[in-house]
Amino acid sequence: MSMVVKSASVSSASGTPVGPFLVDLERFRGPMDLLLHLIRKQDIDIFDIPISRITSQFLAAIEGIRESDLDSAGEFLEMAATLVWIKAQVLLPRPDEEEDEDPRAELVRRLLEYEQIREVCGLLERLEGAWARRYAKGYVAPRPEARVEDLPLETTWEDVYRAAMGVEPPESRRTRHRVTARSVSMEEKTRLILGSLEGNRRIEFRKLVAPFREKLHGVMTLLAGLELSRRRRIRMRQSQPFHDLWVYLREEGAGDGVVPAPSTGDQPLESAEEGR
Repeated sequence: MSMVVKSASVSSASGTPVGPFLVDLERFRGPMDLLLHLIRKQDIDIFDIPISRITSQFLAAIEGIRESDLDSAGEFLEMAATLVWIKAQVLLPRPDEEEDEDPRAELVRRLLEYEQIREVCGLLERLEGAWARRYAKGYVAPRPEARVEDLPLETTWEDVYRAAMGVEPPESRRTRHRVTARSVSMEEKTRLILGSLEGNRRIEFRKLVAPFREKLHGVMTLLAGLELSRRRRIRMRQSQPFHDLWVYLREEGAGDGVVPAPSTGDQPLESAEEGR
């Protein structure tokens, strides 16, 4: 908060002015801090505040607030209005039958709460400073390990023996687990290969086994392909070791000539000629 330094006169307990003193509003965190400073500086009983004198001193302290400081000085102006209202309530005559609460009671309660909070904040700041001088920032104190105490054994061997004899063995359950494997016949794979070659001269071997997840189907499909090769129904070729395996349909009346091996792109040579 940017405010000017303003002087205010302080009166003694007898009412005579002692002299002006400087009040720097930048030192105070708010109007409660300034008001409490005026009370404690003059050693005034907080339960019997001379509201007229304190109001005059508070108004004199904030008299130099400029128009540019109104946004940040709203709390000071609100406190000044409250003090003026309390002063008016004290000075106005009231009927004797009315026993209203002292208008200063709410202000005294707020001042006591603020003073207590300020003392707690000061204690925490001092503790924080002492901690910072001893430890680096972010230090977390290790938790003390729990002490392991030796407990005397109060159980006798008779209790242990009695508890051991009371343990019953679990019931033995004999269950038979049978695993029935699904049979994959070679005739079924033979029909699969010949059916896939109907209308096609060739087919890739992995396309024959792609619909099946079990390895047994792949083994039986390979055995069926070898059996059909032995019967001279199909031919099986690879361009290189570990490349794709191709299955060709052997035409009737064809000799024992060797079918051209697939090109390096794992496609048969006939497919390259058709693409031309």
